[in-house]
Amino acid sequence: MSSGTNNPKFVADHMLGSLARWLRMMGYDTVYDRSKDDPDIVKLARSESRFIITRDKELSKEAGALLLENEDLDSQLQAVAARYGLRFNEGMIRCSTCNGELADLPKDEAKDKVPEGAFQMNEKFWKCTNCQKIYWKGTHWQGIDARLKKLNLA
Repeated sequence: MSSGTNNPKFVADHMLGSLARWLRMMGYDTVYDRSKDDPDIVKLARSESRFIITRDKELSKEAGALLLENEDLDSQLQAVAARYGLRFNEGMIRCSTCNGELADLPKDEAKDKVPEGAFQMNEKFWKCTNCQKIYWKGTHWQGIDARLKKLNLA
């Protein structure tokens, strides 16, 4: 799984951690750092050509920013997807924890690094190139897939 060239990139403010994780799972490069204040977010957005996603009215005045007034995650996902034309891109999934790119991990290298059941039930594994977290399509995947389909994003 690698980065694309035409995908929009985002920076989410401190109130949008769940949304940032879901955008990463959908395949979108999304910076989320609770320690960044508004000036830091603006600077990052400008320097890396990122769109700002925020719940802050002042921050939403920045060019290209999207103000999300609803606290509901599904509504937020739909609003961002509608504004930027997003769809789930399975080949571009990013680390939900740190936003790193995921690389294929040979099954034999996943042994002893994932639960035995996950190892037995899966043939494909991925590893974050940044934080080294290992991913596979476990039972949680059905819930992710179902939510994205329900929202017409997959």
